[in-house]
Amino acid sequence: MRHLLWIAGVLTCLSVFGQTADSLTFEVASVKRSPAPDPNARVFFGPPRGGPGTPDPGQITWTNAALRNMVMTAYDVQTYQVTGPDWMNTERYDIVAKVPVGATKAQVNVMWQNLLTERFGMVVHHESKDFQVDEMTIAKGGSKLKETDLPPDAESFTPAAGPLKLDKNGVPQINGSGAITLISLNAASASPTARMVVKGLPSSDIASKLAGLLRHPVIDKTGLTGKYDFTLEFTPDLSGFPLPPPPPGAPGGGPIASSPASASDPPASIPSAVEKQLGLKLTSTKGKLDVVVVDRAGKIPTGN
Repeated sequence: MRHLLWIAGVLTCLSVFGQTADSLTFEVASVKRSPAPDPNARVFFGPPRGGPGTPDPGQITWTNAALRNMVMTAYDVQTYQVTGPDWMNTERYDIVAKVPVGATKAQVNVMWQNLLTERFGMVVHHESKDFQVDEMTIAKGGSKLKETDLPPDAESFTPAAGPLKLDKNGVPQINGSGAITLISLNAASASPTARMVVKGLPSSDIASKLAGLLRHPVIDKTGLTGKYDFTLEFTPDLSGFPLPPPPPGAPGGGPIASSPASASDPPASIPSAVEKQLGLKLTSTKGKLDVVVVDRAGKIPTGN
């Protein structure tokens, strides 16, 4: 009986997909260009909602997704490992995809790759490239990270539909483990400021989040074993954020998200902020990584 049950399980898995690993596709997928945001509107550039490992494994919803972020998801790489046209950072798309029952995260990544090929005509190749690499260690004064107040079995942060909820200090409220970055424009000088809120992440994931901001790898060498909460305030490099172009007639351009910082006390660069606020040190070195090069892609998705 056990053998029969095992065989039945294998047949069910095969019937779900009915295709080779290289040709996995979503059951249904809608990919449309996002409408332009209203002037000065807060826009959430978060990760996709749903999919394997989330409370809604059967459907993925992604709003205001940049093509660069889709490539990062499809090939499981960071932003600094993607090379392509500049418009991949600014053109935005709304996506709803139905995931086959039982699909794994690795299989869904292949589905994203095939979706990019089918809807955007994307052609890529891979290269090996030397990178600046930061090693993250504990600073001389010791770590300032705070142990998380989340329970050990807390689920990952899943962005909810609708406006982002902020506390009385303008800090985003996170309903699980994860991270979110809010960017503001200073009303007086138009200089950008940013606030990254982290909840319940180990040091390895913190290094990954910092790598995304810095656009080069960060290797965790802290030896820390806990999970941590913190808020990091810093001056962002907006060329590393795929922000949409401002709508016609919008003053200043770009979304404004939270109260502006004082012009007389601007936040520090990311390495300085990490050392001063978190008690961690970033030391530059060299390393070699795989890079996904986008040779061709269309702005307008097809097949909806």
